[in-house]
Amino acid sequence: MFLHRKELIQPVSVGKPNAVFGQFLLEQFGGATGELTAALQYWVQSFHVENAAIRDMLQDIAIEEFSHLEMVGKLIAQHTSKMDQTTAYEAPIFKLKGGGPHFLDSQGSCWTAAYIQEGGNVVRDLRANISAEAGARQTYEALIKACDDEGTKKTLHHLLTREITHAAMFMKALDQMGKLDDPMFGNIPPDDTVNLVFNLSQGEDARGPWNEAPFEYIAAPEPKGGMPLAPINPDDEKPASKADAKGKHANGRK
Repeated sequence: MFLHRKELIQPVSVGKPNAVFGQFLLEQFGGATGELTAALQYWVQSFHVENAAIRDMLQDIAIEEFSHLEMVGKLIAQHTSKMDQTTAYEAPIFKLKGGGPHFLDSQGSCWTAAYIQEGGNVVRDLRANISAEAGARQTYEALIKACDDEGTKKTLHHLLTREITHAAMFMKALDQMGKLDDPMFGNIPPDDTVNLVFNLSQGEDARGPWNEAPFEYIAAPEPKGGMPLAPINPDDEKPASKADAKGKHANGRK
């Protein structure tokens, strides 16, 4: 059951409407890193999780993200409330589709479910969620830097902060499972190359903990797969024999 309360989870107040900035805000409404993507991603992931506590966490955050989607939508509505001040070429999306939010990104591309990362494995999903929160936080930071309205910046700052909180929650869940810093997940163990690292970008090589013990660093890797099998082309790509060519020529005369 879903229950919508008409009060916003946090206040939204725009002092200086700016339809151009409203178009930027579409990135967090119908864009790849937007709140719709996050809300649906975490909600669908929760269906696969057996651990009741992690499932509950995903659902709580998903509903908060829907609340954030509502906040971004209200921001866009307020920024596009005075369209007569803006020429068409400055905010063409709103001139064509009308003011308020739409499921488009800032460039006018439609939202797509391809933005959603979920794979039915809780470790894989939680790691994807940390990445999603990082992407959204980066977008909010860019929006804040492009904004000159204090009320809008206050709202965006809150939204940016909650991305950090959610990432920390996902990290705690992974840590509880012992998977925060363990790259292995799933049920099939890796083969014996798991600790090999190859120097495949050579010239002024730099080293770090990612190619030191317990890894075995292969400074000059050699191919071990041998030459691949030659492709087998269809008959019409092979040169015709002289006999075939002569037969075709004779048939052509008939």
